[in-house]
Amino acid sequence: MNQSIYLETARLRIRDHISDDLPTHHLLLTDEKVMYYLQDIKSATQEDSARNLADAMCEIGDERRSRFFFRIEDKETAAHIGEIGYTVSAWTPFGSIAEVGYFIHDAYWGKGYVTEALRAVMDFAFSRGGVFRMIAGCIKENGGSERVMCKCGMTKEGDFKQCTLHDGQLKDRVAYRMLRDEWLSLDAQAAPRG
Repeated sequence: MNQSIYLETARLRIRDHISDDLPTHHLLLTDEKVMYYLQDIKSATQEDSARNLADAMCEIGDERRSRFFFRIEDKETAAHIGEIGYTVSAWTPFGSIAEVGYFIHDAYWGKGYVTEALRAVMDFAFSRGGVFRMIAGCIKENGGSERVMCKCGMTKEGDFKQCTLHDGQLKDRVAYRMLRDEWLSLDAQAAPRG
């Protein structure tokens, strides 16, 4: 991967960040409602958001890139509505293993935008990004996030009881996965028949 990534869906543009994204990136990272389940990456200051954005951009163009963090943009309005990305945790002879995550402005919740974005990112990761295993997870009570994983055809791999400290409590967590072969099979099933 030695160039910036740009993906397009019916309603979205998904792309590598640029430094001009900071103002809207900061708004998302400081939004209490949007970041409720992502306290570890929530920003307290503009400087925190600037560091987060710099981290998101630092490997763009690297041949052995391990961090793929993208801006989600509404095609109709060009509004920065969310973030999606994945981190490669290991390289194997079969391809890389990566963990995906996402968040979106609450005005866009429940409308299929994250599902659309995740499908596009998984398609990129499996077809062009060298990924063979993608994992995702969330706190169990975050039903919207879990539904996205299910709608994208991911397979549940685990329920973890009281394993994540969140909001002063130990909460349950769920984990999902998608393998390249599973994705290609789903993709082939969804392809129009001629």
